[in-house]
Amino acid sequence: MPDSLTERQAFMVLNDLPNIGPITLNRLLEEFGNDPREILRTEKRRLESVRGVGPETSAALVNWRTHFDLPREEERIAKAGAAFITTRDIGYPKLLKEINDPPIGLYRKGNYLFEQPCMAIVGSRRTTLYGQSIAKKLGAQLAQLGFCVVSGLARGIDTAAHEGALSVGGKTVAVLGCGIDIVYPPENLDLYRRIAETGAVLSEFPFGRKADRQTFPMRNRVVSGICEGVVVVESDVSGGAMITARFAGEQGRLIFAVPGRIDQATSHGCHQLIRDGATLFTSVDDILSELNYLDGLHPRTAKLTEDEPDLLERLMPVLNGAEQKIVAAFEGGSILGIDGLAEVTGLPASEISAALMGLELKRMVAKRADGAFEARAPG
Repeated sequence: MPDSLTERQAFMVLNDLPNIGPITLNRLLEEFGNDPREILRTEKRRLESVRGVGPETSAALVNWRTHFDLPREEERIAKAGAAFITTRDIGYPKLLKEINDPPIGLYRKGNYLFEQPCMAIVGSRRTTLYGQSIAKKLGAQLAQLGFCVVSGLARGIDTAAHEGALSVGGKTVAVLGCGIDIVYPPENLDLYRRIAETGAVLSEFPFGRKADRQTFPMRNRVVSGICEGVVVVESDVSGGAMITARFAGEQGRLIFAVPGRIDQATSHGCHQLIRDGATLFTSVDDILSELNYLDGLHPRTAKLTEDEPDLLERLMPVLNGAEQKIVAAFEGGSILGIDGLAEVTGLPASEISAALMGLELKRMVAKRADGAFEARAPG
């Protein structure tokens, strides 16, 4: 009987019933007091009084046992070492809860709990060496700055972005367009395992669900929904990365696009995004500048609560040795360039540049129009 289901089991049943979209599911939850068990114990006529619920949907809900084998799904989860998390669990990404159509549940492999802000790196499967290089370098730089890098585990740009984050010991999350037990493409099995060991692999689809034309766009909205922003490295005008960018725009996320050759098909999508208002991406500084300029107030659905630390302060709350020396050099209101900082601190210019980037991200220093730096006023 539905009465014997736990809340988590009821969420799993609802999430995995076929042909019931997340918007309808969230509407049902709102109608029935956010109790998934109440939905499964309700008669057809009452279900059909909810907007968007017709006879086919109500029949699937009432007869859910004929569509979904709950014991088998739980056995698969246990055997795979995975978990099913709901919007009420601490490991569910905070920003994802606030989009228009969040998944009511996610399958997860890995123990990462999304403590760090996320940036997505997406692009074409048929990529160039240039695109792969940019994606891998950006993945590494973002990870070093304290971001979690999110992508879709696909060939090309996605793979390079994940590998870049892993290369520096950073956090990365892969969002799948299939069941979490299916590794696609198969050659990314080792990458899948490495991501699950230190980050997380996510899917809203039940075990055994193969990727199709419907699941990939659903996956893309999750990729953008998790993140503060999306960087499109290479894409043609009809690529999946363009769908991710469109979702990012609808969700109020920052959108960046990497320019490329005008005669390269994989650059046409990025150039279109730039024409349409996306930020031209030339280096990781562009992301930092947008976040600092907007001061955490850029358009987005999710809002930080009063007891939640500021986005930029969450990135790297502890200063390393080089950063401590540089902060000390600015005491008394000093305004210094890299050469001046090198003279005061005795640090090499390369180390100073890296430390300044981290301090800008933490909003402890600001770059002036003349290229010099000064300490930011608190608050």
